[in-house]
Amino acid sequence: MNLRNWLDSIRPNFDEGGKLHAFRSVYEGFESFLYVPNATSKCGTNIHDAFDSKRMMIMVVIALCPAMLFGMYNVGYQHYIAANLEVSFWPVFGYGFLAVLPRIIVSYLVGLAIEFTVAQWKHEEIQEGYLVSGFIIPMIVPATCPLWILAIAVAFSVIIAKEIFGGTGMNFLNVALITRAFIFFAYPSVITGETVWVVDHAICGLGANIDGLTAATALGTASTTAAVPAFSMNMVWGFIPGSVGETSVIAIALGALLLLYTGIASWKTMLSVFAGGILMALVFNTWGPDNAMAQMPWYEHICLGGFCFGAVFMATDPVTSARTEAGKWIYGLLIGVMAITIRVMNPGYPEGMMLAILLMNCFAPLIDWCVVQRNVNKRAKRINK
Repeated sequence: MNLRNWLDSIRPNFDEGGKLHAFRSVYEGFESFLYVPNATSKCGTNIHDAFDSKRMMIMVVIALCPAMLFGMYNVGYQHYIAANLEVSFWPVFGYGFLAVLPRIIVSYLVGLAIEFTVAQWKHEEIQEGYLVSGFIIPMIVPATCPLWILAIAVAFSVIIAKEIFGGTGMNFLNVALITRAFIFFAYPSVITGETVWVVDHAICGLGANIDGLTAATALGTASTTAAVPAFSMNMVWGFIPGSVGETSVIAIALGALLLLYTGIASWKTMLSVFAGGILMALVFNTWGPDNAMAQMPWYEHICLGGFCFGAVFMATDPVTSARTEAGKWIYGLLIGVMAITIRVMNPGYPEGMMLAILLMNCFAPLIDWCVVQRNVNKRAKRINK
């Protein structure tokens, strides 16, 4: 109550004519983050729902937490495994936490600074869309990605992929994936498909004194050595090298259950991505070229890389994905097919999920248009009979 009273007491400073009127959007953004806005519509017919966009975004962040927390632990785990040291849970998690935390801070600081600046310039309210993107970005890059490169990539994605098209709800490309794509093409040595840095210098005395040790991911190994990795439950649990939030199938599945239970994510899109990936993997197993990626079993394709994470958290993005019910099946199926096709046919891009989702982001409006036109034509035929 004291916080509410304090916010009400300073509001006149941000209203029209107040000495801080130029920062009204900052005040409203902070207030709406803490409380439900009490503004009411003045005209027209409106449907009120307690589950607004802010609560939806927060629910997605909660769904991401299992993968994030496990990813932090895995960063420390891979570090100490490489250092050939056995330590208890908390030093392992502490190392990973301190390695990932700066990436989260940079992601939010840069992204939100741009969002606040644009909102002030356009005299608009600050949207909640970056709440999720800012959390996802540190999860889909290596834990040792230099902070300055991450900052440049975040700025590029927020400005070019989002704000230039009108902000939250107007972007047709996934902002988090554009960040990863920018790093992938502009600074390939930082985030190549073949090698992920899993060991950095000692952080606050929690790590071994090792600098610059690398470990190849399973997909990287398959693409470069032509050897199909042997399946193990570590691929499911997530105790393998990889980007922070993409390694644990179980942690991702927990988030998927929450998204499906709350109705935030489309089960049709999610299921069809897995169906397309499995189908294409089986096709390549039977008729594919003689390379490790083509011969990799479908369950390894699903468990490795960013396939599960992309299917659950990024292919289902309601802004950049198909919105018609039939379109969701087509959209998801093509993402799964394209992801495995890119992995198999181009070993230089062993992680095909990023490019597959971005490609289908471009075609999602066309898919929806075709579905709508098909329905219109069918109704017109019924009327003319």
